[in-house]
Amino acid sequence: MTEAPQMNAGDISFWPILKIDYPTDPEKLAKLLPPGIDPSDTANVHLSIYCFPVPDEPEYGCLITVDADYKGEKGYYAICYNIDQESAVHTSRDATGQPKYLGEIDYFIMGDYVTARVRHQGYTFIEYQGKKSGAMDYDAWNENEWWVKVSKACNGGEKEYDFPPHLVHVKAGYQPVHIEGVEGELTLRESPWDPITEFLPVCGDVSARLSQAMPTERTIALSDQLDGDAFWPFVDTISGSRWPGFMGGPKRQLRM
Repeated sequence: MTEAPQMNAGDISFWPILKIDYPTDPEKLAKLLPPGIDPSDTANVHLSIYCFPVPDEPEYGCLITVDADYKGEKGYYAICYNIDQESAVHTSRDATGQPKYLGEIDYFIMGDYVTARVRHQGYTFIEYQGKKSGAMDYDAWNENEWWVKVSKACNGGEKEYDFPPHLVHVKAGYQPVHIEGVEGELTLRESPWDPITEFLPVCGDVSARLSQAMPTERTIALSDQLDGDAFWPFVDTISGSRWPGFMGGPKRQLRM
């Protein structure tokens, strides 16, 4: 593996992404997958915490994906992109179904030490503290990610859509430039707005790395239409995420 690339002071164009992986409960994970997206033969959660220019200003974010298959093709189903750049939230979800919503992220590296925190509605539901453990060899990789683009009917009709649910297929490839291992502790906390402890608890060893890689491919394309009736229980989410929700917030009973 090459030496860490040198960057101009203050430049955000090639910050390393903190990638954290862990196994979870397959039955709980499966509850997040809409009909048409199938559980994979593995049940891993993937966190990517980053600072990246979108399009030319810094976006701090935390992407949560889970292992999933579509028509036998392995990939990841995106649960949410918690980001701090408001301008990218609605444009992304409206155009492509990318499940972005507004949150707060602390992410920094000081010497060998790595710190990350993810907050939403006052809850810090993800925290990671770690220390670099050395450069890693890492092969080039390709991946599939799936989003859902959908719009409920203006008339509010049951199981009615102005745009029925469609999968969006994100196909990407990466060539690693510099990968460093990180040893540390991941803490997940309860939050009604981001129920990661309910649906995606840690059920095994956690691994983490700092990844700097060059994209070799990235396409976003509208894919197949999903069964609208079967999808209806998944249409109401928390904010712009794919966490199950009620009228845009956590699931609850109306006080009336």
